[in-house]
Amino acid sequence: MLLSLTLLAQDQIKGIVLETSSTKEMPLAGANVYWLGSSIGAITAEDGTFTLPYKFSYNQLVISYVGFKTDTITVKENRYIKHVLQASDELDAVNIESRKQATRKSYLQATNTFTVTSDELLKAACCNLAESFETNPSIDVNFADAVSGTKQIKMLGLNSPYILIATENIPTIRGASQAYGLSFIPGTWVESIQITKGTGSVVNGFESIAGQINAELVKPATDDKLFVNLYGASNQRLELNTHFNTKVSDKWSTGLYVHGNTHQEKHDVNDDGFLDMPLYNQINVMNRWQYSNLEKGLVSFINLRYLNDEKQSGQVDFNPDTDKGTTNFWGSEINTERFEVSTKLGYVNPEIPYQSLGLQTAFSHHKQDSYFGLNLYDIEHNSFYSNLVYNTIISDSRHKVKTGLSFTYDHYDELVNTDVYERTENSVGGFFEYAYDNLDKLIMTAGVRVDQHNRLGFFVTPRFHLRYTPWEKSAFRASFGRGKRSANIFAENQNIFASSRQINVLNSGGNIYGLDPEIAWNYGISYLQGFNLFDRKADVTFDFYRTDFQNQVVVDWENPYEVNFYNLEGDSYANSFQFEFNYNAFEHFDLRMAYKYYDIKTDYLSGKLEKPLVPKHRLFANASYETKIKENGSQWKFDATYNWLSAQRFPSTELSPTQFQLDDETPTVGTLNLQVTKVFSPKFEVYLGGENVTNVRQDNPVVSADNPFGSNFDSNFVYGSIYGSMYYAGLRFKIK
Repeated sequence: MLLSLTLLAQDQIKGIVLETSSTKEMPLAGANVYWLGSSIGAITAEDGTFTLPYKFSYNQLVISYVGFKTDTITVKENRYIKHVLQASDELDAVNIESRKQATRKSYLQATNTFTVTSDELLKAACCNLAESFETNPSIDVNFADAVSGTKQIKMLGLNSPYILIATENIPTIRGASQAYGLSFIPGTWVESIQITKGTGSVVNGFESIAGQINAELVKPATDDKLFVNLYGASNQRLELNTHFNTKVSDKWSTGLYVHGNTHQEKHDVNDDGFLDMPLYNQINVMNRWQYSNLEKGLVSFINLRYLNDEKQSGQVDFNPDTDKGTTNFWGSEINTERFEVSTKLGYVNPEIPYQSLGLQTAFSHHKQDSYFGLNLYDIEHNSFYSNLVYNTIISDSRHKVKTGLSFTYDHYDELVNTDVYERTENSVGGFFEYAYDNLDKLIMTAGVRVDQHNRLGFFVTPRFHLRYTPWEKSAFRASFGRGKRSANIFAENQNIFASSRQINVLNSGGNIYGLDPEIAWNYGISYLQGFNLFDRKADVTFDFYRTDFQNQVVVDWENPYEVNFYNLEGDSYANSFQFEFNYNAFEHFDLRMAYKYYDIKTDYLSGKLEKPLVPKHRLFANASYETKIKENGSQWKFDATYNWLSAQRFPSTELSPTQFQLDDETPTVGTLNLQVTKVFSPKFEVYLGGENVTNVRQDNPVVSADNPFGSNFDSNFVYGSIYGSMYYAGLRFKIK
């Protein structure tokens, strides 16, 4: 606060920059004005005005703009500056060609954030958000169990509940949608994905621990007028995506996005009597409205969305009409209905562009009715979220500030077999984030938020990120931060119901299922270096992150007849190291390779153990090649992705009968995905691909598959693909 007062107390010099047009002087917006020999500067506003800090030692003011002659004027006293820039008639034309990277890493941001563009998403089928990370080494994708077909993601070795997953910076995949929510966002709706390692910004909330993932959706004003994507796979999986966008007026645009997918063919490749993938139908509809009034500095979005998703899994001979609730055959149905409405309103002061105000609101109703054999699980979740953010600067653009207020409300109704759990959570919070940018070597972001939560109490969440550039094309980053969250133990771990294990919650008097909230600190360092190798662009990245839990709701699978939830007593930590190398080996050919190491241990009731089913080592390689685009817009694209996972620890099965005991560790797993795309024109393209083309398959993923109602039945020992190879084809058609 003292620093702020000192800066505000400085003398200010004001002025205006003009240009001559048809003998008339006009304001010149966007001109650079700075003190010679310093990093203190400003950009002229729309009316050509500027304001700069002034002290006696400043006497040379530089004014520049592309296409105009740069002027340096002497300022001997604090006075109003009026200056007219003259157009330059000596400019040479320079053509610069640059190839956009499919995954962009920033050298400038304080946070360790990289952007996955639509070009990267097209390297694989990407039917939904859960499948959008197959070509990304920072995110791990694996199956949650052997029957639901659900893919889950991990970052820094921690499951998705520890990642704040948002759409357009509104937290979305949380609460009741945690287990299956990633499959509820179609891949074609995603414009880009921003992935941040570490706790991220305080602006988005207090729940983030391992990282933040934000999916930017396509915008009605910039998306294609018509887009059609048809997908079909060798396993009889079919999908259809259609986008319809129209400009209603000069300021309003709207888009209707319809997604449908179905799979109705029964597969049992390993002959264990269980479906290798579930039968399902999904209808997903979104209507977006976009308002833009640049003269008044207003931008707004309104989203309406409806989802209906139905899944059936279990034994091949299971018929829900006759076998539901019986021991004839083991089966499961998961029926989900979800409705969302969200709004965003942004205002940028046309007179003072560095001042802006944003308001986000979102309401969702999520209802899931499901059963797994004789286990019953229903959940209804109503959620409201609002966030008000104000942006400004202190003194000059090197000192930026974000501050605001947020409110969240969640109401849960759950039925777990015969037990009913109902609770309401609400919180009111405020945050302040200061960013310093010296425009050269150092960028620092420090934030803090305070929240009053009806179940978590009053608490403070600090976050800190720093980026330093020691030399050209380099970025050294360091961060630390705290996260706190309620563990929705049943919604986040629905795979527990696909077993005969007894579910035990060891009540300790906490406010969420009798358990305490989860609290963790995350620390990280990262180094990014770009360079030229054989006259081609390359870069390397080294990351190390550590997560220390002050408290964690431990999910203990170490007794094969039970799954136990209890508060951590002792240590729980996750160390993650990653090395990544990117290289443009020759024109239009990109190579990405990565190595990742995990050291994740927790104090269980039976002792300190490695986290089960997490490989210590992972190797990743992705190669992509594109032919040169012809005059008619046609070209070929080729992509290959290889993943190798080291052995993973199985939960203990020592108490099981001999025939149901498993090895201590899994075998290693290596999978290869391929895709070829033929672009005929900017309007039409087709693609053909294969997943797991080497046909690596886990033969016996279900324990005691022949007696699913017995005490040893378990579908949670999954470490690899169950179905084996899968091939697909599709087409994309668009009208700009």
